[in-house]
Amino acid sequence: MNIKRVMFVGTMMVTMSFAGTAWSKSAISPIPLTEWSIVNINAKDDSKDKLLSALNHSSEEDLYQDLYAGKSLESIAEENDGDFSQVVALQVNQLSQQLDDRLASGSITEEQYEAQQAELEEIVLESARTSYEWA
Repeated sequence: MNIKRVMFVGTMMVTMSFAGTAWSKSAISPIPLTEWSIVNINAKDDSKDKLLSALNHSSEEDLYQDLYAGKSLESIAEENDGDFSQVVALQVNQLSQQLDDRLASGSITEEQYEAQQAELEEIVLESARTSYEWA
């Protein structure tokens, strides 16, 4: 299996999960929901999603529609005067934490960890700059 392909697909899954976490919330939830972001962004509104804040986007639904329409995260950030570097930092830190967890659990070796960690930012940047056509 090609590691770049795995990381690329993983990045897309993280991106889509950022957009879809609010839709899974119900008014009464017996299971506490985790927050995906591990980076503390000094957002103006702490209740607002960190990815939405970095993109300077109004709602998760609008973000989902923009992604579904084939816009890249970079183009969305540019259109809304968002901070693209913060978007990349959010994704890099999330994926880095996943790699740390995988290394700690023994599901990857130290060599695999180092190889994936070295390519992480490049892969996230490539993914965030790519437009995907869904239709």
